[in-house]
Amino acid sequence: MRRRTATTIAMLGVAALLAGCGGTASSAKDPNKPLEVWTRSTEATAKVYEKIFKTFTEKTGVQVDYKPIFNDFDKQVQQRAAAKDLPDVVITDTGSLGNFVKQGWATEVEREDVAGGTDIVDRAWDNGKGADGKFYAIPYSTQAMVTLIRKDWREKLGKPIPTTWEELDDLAKAFTRDDPDGNGQNDTYGMLVPGTTDRGYLAWWASSYIWQGGGGILEEEGDGKFRVGVDSPESAKAVERLRKLFCEEKVVQPGSLTLGTNDAHPLFESGKSGIYLTGPYMIGRFDKSIGKDRYEVIASPRGPAGATVLGEGENIYRMAGSAKTADQKKLGEYLITAEAQQAGMKGDPQPVVRLPVNKTVDVNATYRDPRWATVAGVYQSEARPFPSVPNFAPFRQKTSETLNSIFAKCPADSSAELKSLADALKKELDNQKAST
Repeated sequence: MRRRTATTIAMLGVAALLAGCGGTASSAKDPNKPLEVWTRSTEATAKVYEKIFKTFTEKTGVQVDYKPIFNDFDKQVQQRAAAKDLPDVVITDTGSLGNFVKQGWATEVEREDVAGGTDIVDRAWDNGKGADGKFYAIPYSTQAMVTLIRKDWREKLGKPIPTTWEELDDLAKAFTRDDPDGNGQNDTYGMLVPGTTDRGYLAWWASSYIWQGGGGILEEEGDGKFRVGVDSPESAKAVERLRKLFCEEKVVQPGSLTLGTNDAHPLFESGKSGIYLTGPYMIGRFDKSIGKDRYEVIASPRGPAGATVLGEGENIYRMAGSAKTADQKKLGEYLITAEAQQAGMKGDPQPVVRLPVNKTVDVNATYRDPRWATVAGVYQSEARPFPSVPNFAPFRQKTSETLNSIFAKCPADSSAELKSLADALKKELDNQKAST
C-alpha cells in the first residue's frame, strides 16, 4: 500500500463515493504518476500484457505501472478500495462486474464515447452491461468452455470422440479403470475438476452440465426478474449425475474438491486425468507440456437439453477515483484495436485475448488452428453467460459450497441440500430486488 496523507485519503473517499453514485469528482491522486494497471494474471500471461503495454506506451507516451496479480486478487482490490486508492484500470473477468458496480468501484462507460466501440460485437458489449442496463466496462476478450481429452489415451482404448453424456461418462470410466497410459498401474482418472469453493469455482465448472441437463442456478423471468432454478427436477437430475461420477463411479481426480484452476492444470498435463472441461486459454501451454498431437479440443458432449456451456470473458474496468481519466480512456480504446487484440491472441505460451471482441479480427486467420475454430463455433452457437442479476457472485459462491458438500459427503439423496440452497438463493434474490 502506498502512503497517503489524511487529506488525500479523505478526498479520495469523496471521489469514490460520488463515482459510486454515478456522479463525478476531482481526484487527489497524483496525475503525474504512471497509469496503474492490474490484471488477474499468471506469470506466463503477465509477459504477454507487458509487451502490449509497452507498445501502448510507445504509441501514446502514456506510462504504465503494471501489476499482474493472481493469488488473492479480489482481496487485494478490496484492500485498495478500503484505502480509497484503487488502481486506475483493472482487467479481470466478467464475473467481477456485479460486485464492482455494487461497490461503486467501476465507472460508467458510454458506448458512443469509446473510439472503436462500433467495432466491438454487440454480444461482447453485453459482458460490460450491468443489471440496470448501463455499461460499466469495455469488453476485452470472450471465450467458451471446451472439453479437452487425452487423445492418445482414447485411441489406445478404442473409444470414439464422445458426443453425448453417456459416451463421455463411459470414456471417464475407461480412463479410470483400463490403464490408458499403459504403465500397468491403477493411477489415472477420468475427469479433472477444479472443485474448490474459492470464488465459486465448482459452480463455474458445474454450471455447463446443469444447463445441458435442462436446469439452471437461476432462471430469467423478464423485466430484470429471476426465479431460483437450482432445485428444479432438471437441475436435481443433472447434479445427481455429477454426484454419481464423484461418489459411486469414482472417476474424478482425487483431491478435486480443493483444487483451483492453477493447481488443476498440472494434473492434466502430467497424465493423472484425461478429461478436462475448461477454458481454451490452456491450449498454448498444453501444446508445449503435453504435445498438441496427444490431446484434443472438442465441443462439450450433449446432455438431455443440449450442449450449452459457460461463455464469459474479460473486461477493462475504469476504476473510480482516478486522476487519469483521459489515460484510462486511451488504454481501453487501444486494447480493443485490431492490433492489440491480435497481439493478445498471439501471446506465448497463452493468449490473453482468447476470442476477439473486435469484429474486424479474423479468428481463423490469426490463430491458423482448427481447434480455435472449434472454440469460436462453440461460443457462437452454445455459449451462455451467467444471469445478469445485479451481483451474481453470492449465487455462484453459495451454489459452489453446496455442490462441494454434496460431492464430498456423497448423500444418497441430495434433494434436501438443493432445497436449502434454493431457499438461500431466493433470499439473495429478494435482497437484490431481482425476484419475481
